[in-house]
Amino acid sequence: MSETGTPYGTPFGDLLRAANKTGVSYRKLAERAVDPETGVVVGYTTLHRIAQDKLIMLEPGVVGAVAAAIMSALDVTERDVRTAASQQYCGLVADDPFGASGDEATVVVVHAPGMKRKDMPKVEELLRRYAAGDLPAELSEGGESSH
Repeated sequence: MSETGTPYGTPFGDLLRAANKTGVSYRKLAERAVDPETGVVVGYTTLHRIAQDKLIMLEPGVVGAVAAAIMSALDVTERDVRTAASQQYCGLVADDPFGASGDEATVVVVHAPGMKRKDMPKVEELLRRYAAGDLPAELSEGGESSH
């Protein structure tokens, strides 16, 4: 367990530490820590706090800025960084437990830590139906719910 007291690990902090280990200082990373969508800028002290597994004020622009910094040093996607932040700070795991992602679509299931494929039979059935083109109208493109 980290000093933040989270049993979920510190994958967000791990990414920043890994970026730093490539030889890029936290100050240099901070120069690149700008969210392209919102323009939010994250400074050196925030990056250092994350790397030390300390709590920060978290919002989507902050995670986007940190992602921009990390992606400049590591071969990771913004989604990888957002997934790591959600696990560390919210206790959620976002992954593809069914191996259903491919070139045309990425499947991401948000779930509690420790859940495996066998623990989510309804989600697996929904994905099978989607792949077969057999979804209820409210889940189909252009479909409307009868509710």
